[in-house]
Amino acid sequence: MSENILEKINRDQFRANFLKYTRKAFLTLPKLDNPFILDIGCGSGIPTMELAKLSTGTIFALDTDQLALDKLNKKIKEKKLENRIKTIKCSFYEMNFQDESFDLIWAEGVGYFIRFEESLKQWRRLLKTNGFLVIHDDIKTLPTSRTLIKKYNYKLLDYFALPKDAWWVDYYRPLESRIDELRQRIVKDSSALEVLEQQQQEIDNFKTNPSKARSIFYILQKIMSK
Repeated sequence: MSENILEKINRDQFRANFLKYTRKAFLTLPKLDNPFILDIGCGSGIPTMELAKLSTGTIFALDTDQLALDKLNKKIKEKKLENRIKTIKCSFYEMNFQDESFDLIWAEGVGYFIRFEESLKQWRRLLKTNGFLVIHDDIKTLPTSRTLIKKYNYKLLDYFALPKDAWWVDYYRPLESRIDELRQRIVKDSSALEVLEQQQQEIDNFKTNPSKARSIFYILQKIMSK
């Protein structure tokens, strides 16, 4: 029942509201011809599928959540993109790709699991020289970001913070409306109501400190070491 009610909530629908920022970040990049793209922490593939629309490249979509990857694989099959998107169940700590394999590394939503400095350091070897790294991260990284970007030999092409109310307007408010709607429809199902209450707790935690969820996109280019 918990899986069923989570499907009814359909967080992907609200996550898709952030695709306008995905597009903005991608369009900051120069034109890339058939790039090899690594999408780290792809989840169920909301940004992945958008990257397939925006580019002509081959995308390797990596995550540890098999259920999320199953959802992505279903989307890939529906859109007949099997020849362009490959899913991989793997932690970003265990990636064994060859050095300089990718023209672009894309990372949305993994900043809460790996430190900004660590991502700059560890993922650099996977990028071709002059390749690009796009990270959507916690805005708390901003004060030290320029120093770290320079330290690990990247060029900061651009960056932009999401609007202060983006997480509320684009995600948590519509999510809360969906939960309220479902709560009224399943008043007699105690197990489903418990799941909804767990989801509501996340929203309530956000409301106590909305600034904690503020985030930022960095668009970087790998440059030769001095």
